[in-house]
Amino acid sequence: MAPNLDTLRKLHELHPRAIPFENLSPFTGETPRLDPESLQAKLVQGGRGGWCFEQNLLLAHALEAIGFGVTRLAARVRMGVPAGVTRPRSHCLLRVDVDGAGYIADVGFGGLTLTGPLRLDAQGEQATPHERHRITEAGGAVRLVEADVAGVWTPLYTFEPHEQQVADYEVGNWYLSNHPDSHFVKTLAIARALPGERHAIRDTRYSIHRAGRDTERRFAADARDLLQLLEGTFAIRVPHSAKLEAKLARLVEASPREG
Repeated sequence: MAPNLDTLRKLHELHPRAIPFENLSPFTGETPRLDPESLQAKLVQGGRGGWCFEQNLLLAHALEAIGFGVTRLAARVRMGVPAGVTRPRSHCLLRVDVDGAGYIADVGFGGLTLTGPLRLDAQGEQATPHERHRITEAGGAVRLVEADVAGVWTPLYTFEPHEQQVADYEVGNWYLSNHPDSHFVKTLAIARALPGERHAIRDTRYSIHRAGRDTERRFAADARDLLQLLEGTFAIRVPHSAKLEAKLARLVEASPREG
């Protein structure tokens, strides 16, 4: 396997298909480990998924082993954030250098995870196997990544070219796993990108998104239904525990059944 653009594109497309985004660890009070051995044990050998720190660090190790030049970056999430509110740099993404050009690679942004790399210096929209994306200037060295969601350019996050170390990610990884107001502690967030469609769970609502078609939605009937979705559609080898099953049962009890 050569460190060229075709290889990067293929790996970027296949990774989110094979390894789903999921937050079962922080959801049940566990802080994910970010060392290479733990990433391999959980996401590859263990049949689990993970969130941005795990997903993109695993991809970085694979790309570097092939021979790519990789720079670890951090981003401020903009999706769903009110105007004027500044979020911390809590998202992990990668810059990959190929044949003298820089590309953004990101296999860990939940329901809108990229399925193809984006060229940094490209002007205008860029195609991926799923949505169109674009990178625009947002002041100084800051760049904004947007996705075309149902015909509307939706901001995902802003980032700068400053290199990050795993030690930098450890701070956000711990905070998002333990702070009581963390979205990932309070909310079940699962996603998987398959050819031509995206599947997502937010708490008990299961959605299927297909280009040019209305989104299909339904609510899990009970905790067993939710577990079957996780293990079936999302291909997660769920770590069964009394704590997880009790928390899923409380989710179903508190969630709406329609809408």
